[in-house]
Amino acid sequence: MAGVEFHPVRVLAIEPLTDDAVSVSFDIPTDLSTLFDHTPGQHLIVRATVDGQDVRRSYSICSAKGATSPSVGIKRLPGGVFSTFVHDTLKIGDTIEVTPPTGDFTLTPDHDNKNRYVAIAAGSGITPVLSMIRSVLEFEPQSMFTLLYGNKDGRSVMFLDELDALKGAYPDRFVIVHVLSRESHEIPLFEGRIDAEKLERMLGTIIEPAAVSGWYLCGPRGMVDGAQGVLRSHGVPAADIHDELFYAGELTESTVAVDDVEGATVRFTLRGRTSTATVATDGAPILDHVLAIRPDGPFSCRSGACASCRAKVTVGEVRMDKNWSLSQAEVDSGQILTCQSHPVSDLVELTYDV
Repeated sequence: MAGVEFHPVRVLAIEPLTDDAVSVSFDIPTDLSTLFDHTPGQHLIVRATVDGQDVRRSYSICSAKGATSPSVGIKRLPGGVFSTFVHDTLKIGDTIEVTPPTGDFTLTPDHDNKNRYVAIAAGSGITPVLSMIRSVLEFEPQSMFTLLYGNKDGRSVMFLDELDALKGAYPDRFVIVHVLSRESHEIPLFEGRIDAEKLERMLGTIIEPAAVSGWYLCGPRGMVDGAQGVLRSHGVPAADIHDELFYAGELTESTVAVDDVEGATVRFTLRGRTSTATVATDGAPILDHVLAIRPDGPFSCRSGACASCRAKVTVGEVRMDKNWSLSQAEVDSGQILTCQSHPVSDLVELTYDV
């Protein structure tokens, strides 16, 4: 990612989903339609100035492939700067900045596929999965989709009307199982959280693992890790399991750091320009120093979950505090999350132009 390219777009619609979640649709200009064509599962980075501060967040697209006005689902978080701004201040017709779609948690539909897909989602983890479901049902007429969806109660289910409509339109191809942690059910299996024990009980009854072509997991880390372990124990190939964390802890607002008095020399290349910073090994992460020199440096969540700030180390060594978005193969190739990285060697050279 050579930097974050934002485009001003108009807010086309804001629709309530639950008491604390809304869907926001963007009016993409015709001349940007190709640039904003998305693969189901990808996300946008949305930026606004809130109380004088540049605030950015990543939100997954919930629209089907080919949608001319992409939508995202935004849930209000306690103390959330951006989500509070969206719920309390943002209005239809306002202009907001967004990036073209990005992300590797994707499902590419093919008309000739005859696949069975299963998604396991919790809370707002439904957003990228909904795009996948809509796209498969529309563009893969011979494929089937099963969704295991965990929430607190019926009132907290995001996109409930849309999911019900899809079930009504594709009754033979779309199966949805709601699992509610704070509501009783006549079938105990559908009560509580979607954890490893519950998923183990579902396999072989509701779902036959050997018949599934692809698994898509999106939710909190505990759910995702538990599901991965169960699927691996049933012999599901790693290549068939795709995952994304929708929340990875407290979001840190953007900051910048001046050069440290002592530390490693970090040279970074962004959009063809190379700059140098002095970065302490136990101080602010590399990204903070990048932003002090290049305010256009790429970032979004700053919690290790979205990979917007990824770069590739070409010389030297760094350590990452957290990594919830890069695969092991990407790490082995030298890619890092600069929002979580600190220099280990005396000299580090890295590039965002990858």
